[in-house]
Amino acid sequence: MLASGSPRRRELLAGLDLAFTLRPADVDESPLAGEAAAACVERLALAKATTAAGLAGAAEAAGDAVELVLAADTLVVLDGRMLGKPRDAAEARRMLASIAGREHTVLTGVALLEAPGGRRATTVEASRVRMAPMTPAELDWYVATGEPLDKAGSYAVQGKGGLFVEAVEGNYTNVVGLPLPATHRLFAALGYDLRLFCGLSRRT
Repeated sequence: MLASGSPRRRELLAGLDLAFTLRPADVDESPLAGEAAAACVERLALAKATTAAGLAGAAEAAGDAVELVLAADTLVVLDGRMLGKPRDAAEARRMLASIAGREHTVLTGVALLEAPGGRRATTVEASRVRMAPMTPAELDWYVATGEPLDKAGSYAVQGKGGLFVEAVEGNYTNVVGLPLPATHRLFAALGYDLRLFCGLSRRT
């Protein structure tokens, strides 16, 4: 079960040919006072997984099979400042202007929860991204596409925002929003081999 409404995360899992259900979890994504960025994404990923597992309570009570609940949360960090999803186009433009021509860090917290039972594993993945300088016209054009409005840091590396991403140091899928190698390790930490789930969509 994927506890996310993100099309990017859904596409990454679909690329593995997994059979999964979607159960987006609505949680307050605001950082806590004084909370470090890595601690924030890890806490929010676990909160999303826990919330989604709770939504499955009726099915669990009915004796259905164990569910593995996967959740993630992504932040862009620039000069120690956390950049989440912009509230509007104006904030998206300000975020883009602040990261243009510079390097920033992308942090993704990932949580895997076994329900029922509550066994869990979490991790945080970090990647460095170098953005190209952007002219005012390029900023206006990209914001006008609408793509930045639901993205951490206001850009999508796998979309039109890729025009301005000069380099990625670290895992690319982490920048998209779900680091697949880290996800594989989380499944192993709970005793599952993710490779055995690949191809299930063709057999269901």
